[in-house]
Amino acid sequence: MTADIHPSAVIADTAVIGADCRIGPFCVIGPDVVLADRVTLKSHVVIEGDTHIGEETEVFPFAVIGEIPQDLKFGGEKSQLRIGARNRIREHVTMNIGTAGGGGVTRIGDDGLFMAGCHIAHDAQIGDRVIIVNSTAIAGHCILEDDVIVGGLCGVHQFVRIGQGAIIGAVTMVTKDVVPHGLVQAPRGELDGLNLVGLKRKGVARSDITALRAAFQMLKDGEGTFQDRARRLADESDSAYVQQMVAFILGDTDRNFLTPG
Repeated sequence: MTADIHPSAVIADTAVIGADCRIGPFCVIGPDVVLADRVTLKSHVVIEGDTHIGEETEVFPFAVIGEIPQDLKFGGEKSQLRIGARNRIREHVTMNIGTAGGGGVTRIGDDGLFMAGCHIAHDAQIGDRVIIVNSTAIAGHCILEDDVIVGGLCGVHQFVRIGQGAIIGAVTMVTKDVVPHGLVQAPRGELDGLNLVGLKRKGVARSDITALRAAFQMLKDGEGTFQDRARRLADESDSAYVQQMVAFILGDTDRNFLTPG
């Protein structure tokens, strides 16, 4: 089947439009854009740059996807934006292509929800099933693993990593790495516990939740440095969730961690 394209849309001749796409009024699509099958652009959507959008993704009015980074070091180098399948990208969202200094690609996983007015900066790596709430800014080079939720009006500082399943409360500034399944809140971002609601919703076994709670308490009150406590956890727990947290803490990072208060 052919795509359904409104006559007012402006589409470059070399753009690739998949089967059954729907492109609404006054959309603009650049020459290096690739839309997979069944992508929907509501109206007034701008997609530029070397941008690929996965199947069944829906983009709402006035979103600007694939424009150049808001980075003064960007010199026009060739870089990319890759967006997975079944994402919902709401009104006024901006997502930028990458930079040479950051690996050259901004990457969005599958099944995400990007609410109105949020921003995904250059070279960010966003996992699957991530939710970014209204007017939140994810700075350059950030890594958000699968199932992360970032509340409204938040800022995530450049190079920060947020581990799988973590949740960031509204109106929070995150300047340090967040452990998997962590709960962060307060204006300057404090690690205030675990995302117990998210763990229960996912059906995580009670034994794993108990192990995570014990691990969190050791990270909070144990002897030695934060990394020393994590190394001890690696030897003392066989929970896959605790081991995931340990691997995250001991992994490479350019940031310190938010530690339990």
